[in-house]
Amino acid sequence: MLCEVLPFPMFSVVHLCVQSEDSVLLFVVAWTVTEIIRYSFYTFSLLNHLPYLIKWARYTFFIVLYPMGVAGELLTIYAALPYVQKTGLYSITLPNKYNFSFDYHTFLILVMVSYIPLFPQLYFHMMRQRKKVLGHVEEYSKVE
Repeated sequence: MLCEVLPFPMFSVVHLCVQSEDSVLLFVVAWTVTEIIRYSFYTFSLLNHLPYLIKWARYTFFIVLYPMGVAGELLTIYAALPYVQKTGLYSITLPNKYNFSFDYHTFLILVMVSYIPLFPQLYFHMMRQRKKVLGHVEEYSKVE
């Protein structure tokens, strides 16, 4: 099992170990397609030969991929919550020599809640970027 092979603490590994396959598939596909487009965009930009299709994909596919990735991440975290609470995974309780307490279950809930104000900011920033980068090109192509 993946959990036994990878003993180091990472959010993704923990989530992969305790949740449903559908939510993982959702965010892995979204992340993978996003990264392929992003790094193709960066590579062609560095070569000073950016095809319009790559540029268009970079500023268009996020419309579907960002919500898909966020849904997958949130579903994965949600599915992990019972396991994290039951096992006390990555939680530190008092008393200890550092006089410090950390509840990973609560932290995951706070991460989920943080998506409420942060996701719309990111998403609408990308919409503005799309309009700025592609809007002018589309206007000129309509005139010709």
